Amino acid sequence: MRSFPWKVFVLSVVVLSAILFVFPINLFQGVIVFQDDLKEMVVEAPLSLSYFLGLGYNEGDLVGVKDFYLKPSGIFLAIAITIGIPFLVAYRIYLKKEKNG
Repeated sequence: MRSFPWKVFVLSVVVLSAILFVFPINLFQGVIVFQDDLKEMVVEAPLSLSYFLGLGYNEGDLVGVKDFYLKPSGIFLAIAITIGIPFLVAYRIYLKKEKNG
C-alpha cells in the first residue's frame, strides 16, 4: 500500500494539468508582444496555459500578436499549482498512513 500516495500524486497532477491546459483560466502572469508595422508594444497580462496549446482563444484574438509568454512569476505559479499542490496532498496522505501505521 506504499504506492497509494504516488497514485494520488500522479492523478492530482494529471487532473490539475488537464484543467489548466484545457480551460482558459487567465491566472498566470505573462507578457503579450504586439507588432503593428514597425512598432512593437509589450503588454503585461494574465495568461492561461491553454493558450500555449492553441485552446481558449479565437483566431481573431491573435491579430497583431507577435508573441506571448509567461513571466518567471507565472512559470513559478504554474509549477507550484501543477506539482506543488499534488505533492502536498500526497505527502499529507503519506503522513497520515505512517501515523496510523
